[in-house]
Amino acid sequence: MIALIDYKAGNLTSVRKALAAVGAEVYTPERADDLTRARGIIVPGVGHFAATAALDDAWLQQIHRHVADGKALLGICLGMQFLYESSEEAPGLRGLGLLDGACFRLRPPAAAGLKVPHVGWNDLDLVRPETIASQIPNHSQVYFTHSYVAPVTADTVAATGHGQTFASVAQRGRVAGVQFHPEKSGDVGLQFLRNFLATVH
Repeated sequence: MIALIDYKAGNLTSVRKALAAVGAEVYTPERADDLTRARGIIVPGVGHFAATAALDDAWLQQIHRHVADGKALLGICLGMQFLYESSEEAPGLRGLGLLDGACFRLRPPAAAGLKVPHVGWNDLDLVRPETIASQIPNHSQVYFTHSYVAPVTADTVAATGHGQTFASVAQRGRVAGVQFHPEKSGDVGLQFLRNFLATVH
């Protein structure tokens, strides 16, 4: 059973549909202690990092307990950024701290002529093998819509460029994040969701 966390940061309908398409059983927990029955957790989200403040200490503690028990966690878009320590989008608001580093705003050089937000299809440069990217061809195209990004670190599985290089896929153990929207990325996106489900025990 997969817990899809709703903290009012975007429409969950398309994520639910994509998960149904890959055979996942999904529920939306109403309280933090509802996470105890989840075998895997997905934190989706679009918009401002400040939206994560809706997940108070009780939620944070349950998510950390879930990870400490060796269970799977996936962050999507804003949910991926939430896996890190912080974001300059909301200074002083902490993230989950499950991955090292702070997220930052994309600032492509003016000469590049690139706009922010970064919206549309872009490719994944796979930099190390991990289960979340199993069966994903290098330079696969996926769909992005975001202004803030995670840094490239030892946890980075794939990087993407938009005037600057950023981590578009990351994984540490059973904690993984994707900056793009798998629910909007066709067969490639569905494969990422299948890969996540394969880590759920």
